[in-house]
Amino acid sequence: MFRDKVAVITGAGSGIGRALALQLAQEGARLALSDIDQAALDETLSLLPNEAGDTTRGYLLDVSSREDVFTHAGLIHKDFGAVHFLFNNAGATVVGSIEHLSIEEFEWQLGVNLWGVLYGTKAFLPDMLQRREGCIVNISSVFGMISFPTQGAYNMSKFAVRGLTECLWSELHGTGVHAVSVHPGGIRTGIAQTARHCAASGDYEQQFEGAADKMLITPPEKCAADILKGLRKGRRRILTGHMSRRLSWISRLLPDSYPALLRRMR
Repeated sequence: MFRDKVAVITGAGSGIGRALALQLAQEGARLALSDIDQAALDETLSLLPNEAGDTTRGYLLDVSSREDVFTHAGLIHKDFGAVHFLFNNAGATVVGSIEHLSIEEFEWQLGVNLWGVLYGTKAFLPDMLQRREGCIVNISSVFGMISFPTQGAYNMSKFAVRGLTECLWSELHGTGVHAVSVHPGGIRTGIAQTARHCAASGDYEQQFEGAADKMLITPPEKCAADILKGLRKGRRRILTGHMSRRLSWISRLLPDSYPALLRRMR
């Protein structure tokens, strides 16, 4: 399914993006990898098998920049031609209550997690539609199914990514192009260590200190393997990682009362 196919992965310098890159390289895919951190991206490139060197390229990219993403798409089409898989994976988080988060902090968060996904989708979708072939894989989250305190901006972005992707399910029907929404649970990436904390952070935010350590336990390699397995099976929604299925069911069965359960789980 992936051999000799071109896969674009944003946020490939660490975590799920790096794991996807390594596993797709083993599958024989041709890789266009990007990250905002050049050193992290270089480390991912150094971990790839030797035979992947001739079919892989790395790109420095800020997904929150519309101009940069569309320029990036043009470079990839020039370097590789057709793109078969787009993994809109790059993401970040800022910790803070909605009361304490500034508008600028919301804008930064949505720039990476929401606008980055939209820019990537808009930049690569036209060519996929023209060729009637392709798959857009958008990384949402279990926090795109339930909302968690101090993750208001992150929740907004991931619910929006889910909504965007599920709209594509209908709009792309019969076109040969597919959209997939991935909802990772507690994946042990570096997102907790690199998370920003709002400037007005206070006692309320401190109540949730350490929650990430308890939840982020699934290795990113397992997450990446689940994503590729889901793609092979033709899944449109992929759940993976610690508590992902449990939280998915909670959102369905207790849509109005799940916050009470979250308070017990902290």
